[in-house]
Amino acid sequence: MSDDGPELADRVRDVLETDAEAFRRRAEADAETVKAELRDGTFDNHQSIVGLEYEFYAVSEGRWREGDPASGSSAENDAYHLSRVPRRMLELIGFEKELGLHNAEMTTSPQPLNADGLHAQASEVRARLDAALNTTSAEGTRLVSDGMWTIPPVGETARSYLADSVDDDGVRLATNMSESVRYHAMANGSGRDEFAVDAPHVDLVADTVMPESLITSIQPHYQVASAEDIPVYHNLALRIAGPLLALGVNAPFFPPDLYEEGVDAEDILRDGWHENRIAVFESVLNRDDAQKVTFPADLDTVEEAADRVAADPSVVPMPVEEGDRFDDAFATLRRKHGTYWRWVRPVFDGATRSAANARIEFRPIPAQPTVRDSVAFLAAFAGLMESLPRRHHPVADLDWETAEANFYAAVRDGFDADLSWVSNDGTETSDPVAIFDDLLAHAEDGLENAGLDERDAETYLAPLRWRVDTATTPASWKRDRVRAHLDDGADLTDAISAMQRAYIDNQRDTLVDGSFSDWVA
Repeated sequence: MSDDGPELADRVRDVLETDAEAFRRRAEADAETVKAELRDGTFDNHQSIVGLEYEFYAVSEGRWREGDPASGSSAENDAYHLSRVPRRMLELIGFEKELGLHNAEMTTSPQPLNADGLHAQASEVRARLDAALNTTSAEGTRLVSDGMWTIPPVGETARSYLADSVDDDGVRLATNMSESVRYHAMANGSGRDEFAVDAPHVDLVADTVMPESLITSIQPHYQVASAEDIPVYHNLALRIAGPLLALGVNAPFFPPDLYEEGVDAEDILRDGWHENRIAVFESVLNRDDAQKVTFPADLDTVEEAADRVAADPSVVPMPVEEGDRFDDAFATLRRKHGTYWRWVRPVFDGATRSAANARIEFRPIPAQPTVRDSVAFLAAFAGLMESLPRRHHPVADLDWETAEANFYAAVRDGFDADLSWVSNDGTETSDPVAIFDDLLAHAEDGLENAGLDERDAETYLAPLRWRVDTATTPASWKRDRVRAHLDDGADLTDAISAMQRAYIDNQRDTLVDGSFSDWVA
């Protein structure tokens, strides 16, 4: 937190005085505006467009610290502790702040879904990330692409880092949270006194939403050509969420000091989930009267998508400044959408009427070991959104309850999850080979239909096919290494820390130009 704490507290107080009922009425009126524009075809486009949000956390590289043999400290053990990112550095690298002071987010420029557009997405991520890494390295820090951090800052515990806060005359401010009124108001206006993480053998309670900063993600976007088809894409995205998450799991461990005292490491390995990012987000931000982070219900109409955002319980009603953008005509609905946390969500916006768009944001996937793996998920999601509707794939008729069960099975068990699917020929199957063969075949088909040649489509999806062929995910890689360290006599703290350092060491040489498969070859 910056030295502007009192000023921040005053701004939070101002936000908390927002008239919630008036905010709700404005959001409902904005939804009517959006629905009128939908009827006029304003959000229609002549082509599909893709984009990506990509989150990172920062760690210290350890090269400024001398090891102390007498204390057992070493350069190796000093490396890769969580590190706060100076705000000026975020500006230098062109990244955006996220919840924690250790976070940084990149958002790519939307591109048409074709060979050049997908190549532009991958090139932009690599170019901007490579430049950012050069800048952060000069400051002794490094950006990491990962689902959850596990090594706290030097001299701190994860518990203290996440739970530390101050009370400024009744306003609770998290010490390590970015200076954003919305983030701090989320804790003060939620009606909750504490925010607890609900995951096997984890004990973490804080008085702000700061525990959510444990996690990082990638979020592929798919902008539809015809806005009235949003329900088709939304509902299909729910059907593929479980299988794609099963391939992408990357958060099997918490920082060791967050586990319940006295729990055996074997119990943590046996009972721990492969994707704890889902558990953190849901348990920290949901409350009994407002299930904000959920696997959403199917949509029947595109108008229903706008109505759902308007009807969603408001955690932080905030005043909205008027502007001259096209989507300022429904600015309150856009503001409310910022806390409409669904694992798949529709979005309506656009700076101008000609740029107005309707898109699906796919939010289940954690940040991946390398850029190539992250782009593979963008390509797979986009390809599936192209192919499944065009092919009238029968998985569209998979029961919603089954799709939801698939999702949470993937959370628990990753690639080993018991999934249900409907293959292209209409056959119901739980065979993982059949499921992933059909899934990736249609992703490839969609990419080829978008203009990629067969070789390029295969190349984009190769990291995911490798995971299927080897039954290896980032989460299973992490679990195997923690298991090996435990078998060698390490305790849980040392085992998780050694695994995490090996993860970042491998990523140093592969993040921009390599692949997760290089770690195992």
